[in-house]
Amino acid sequence: MDTGTERKIRPSSLDRAAWIKGALAALADEGHAGLRVETLAKRLHVTKGSFYWHFRDRRDLVDAVLDEWKRGRIADIHKQTAAAPGKELEALRHTIEVYSASRNRKGLPIELAVREWASRDARAAAVVEEVDAERVACAARLFESLGLEPAEAAARSVLLYAYVFGFSLMRCNRFMPDSRAAKAWITERIAN
Repeated sequence: MDTGTERKIRPSSLDRAAWIKGALAALADEGHAGLRVETLAKRLHVTKGSFYWHFRDRRDLVDAVLDEWKRGRIADIHKQTAAAPGKELEALRHTIEVYSASRNRKGLPIELAVREWASRDARAAAVVEEVDAERVACAARLFESLGLEPAEAAARSVLLYAYVFGFSLMRCNRFMPDSRAAKAWITERIAN
């Protein structure tokens, strides 16, 4: 615990960012239950004292995990939906392709764990809502730049995210003989 006095010896070489990274990995593997201090310390091969060097308490850690997840997801959607004037349709297609691809093995498990956590925790629910709102707003801006009215742009943005998350969960490539063609067909329906 932080007593407000300066410490002379650091209990471990892990910094706050390493704890947060470890917590995100635990979240992907074990869900919210993996965010217990003892579990994380064991997973990271350090003592609980190292934890208290960097965090006031468990709530401080889980808030930091939520903040890091939010920061990463918002930065990513801004990156994926960035478009030069006249290139908005390409950016939409790119966004759909990126998010419907299995490019990050930990990304979807973390997304699902955070959403499950949000069903029981008001702070997590608020963070998920903020991320979802930003995702929809970024895609809606692309749709609006293509001439769609705001209501239709927002609806298509929700459809876009329903598709990319649903496609990832269903693992359609395992039972569809030509999932690539199906993805292209769906992308064109959403984007045009």
